Order: sequence, then structure tokens, then C-alpha cells
Amino acid sequence: MRKVCGDFGCELREFTGKDDHVHLLVDFPATVQLSKLVNSLKGVSSRHLRRDHADHLSQYLWGGHLWSRSYYCGTAGGAPLSAVADYVKSQRRPV
Repeated sequence: MRKVCGDFGCELREFTGKDDHVHLLVDFPATVQLSKLVNSLKGVSSRHLRRDHADHLSQYLWGGHLWSRSYYCGTAGGAPLSAVADYVKSQRRPV
């Protein structure tokens, strides 16, 4: 995820996940097309996860797909990035 963000001139600030979704805090310039960034994040991560964990992932696929076609992007709206990062960190799956 960090490399894909870097390829788009973005910075991945936080990354956490749950059983059925992930949370990313990405700092990106206004010139980045979010749909292209998200599609690349999904595509690259899917290829890597399938390559490295195909047997385990097979039980989680939706019609052969790892990710759904939908996604949600929100802006921080002037909130301090530290507060948003704390929220993303709080979404970590309990171990």
C-alpha cells in the first residue's frame, strides 16, 4: 500500500484493517484522481495477496473477487491529522 501511494505522489500515514475492510489515512495532492488511486491500491494488493495467500483467501472471495467495487473516501475537513490517525489506529482488529 505504501509503495502504491508513493507511486501516486501520496503518503500513506496509517493503515489498519478489520475482517472485511481496511482503513487508510492517505495524504495526497489535489492532482491525484482518487478513483485511480483506489483502483490501483485494490489491484496491486489483490495480486500480492493472491500470490502469497491464495489458499487462505479463497474462502473470502466474492464471486472470485477479493475487493468489492465500492469504496468510501472522506476528507479530514481541517481536523488535525493526529486526530484522524488516532481514529484509524483505533479501528485495528483485536489480536
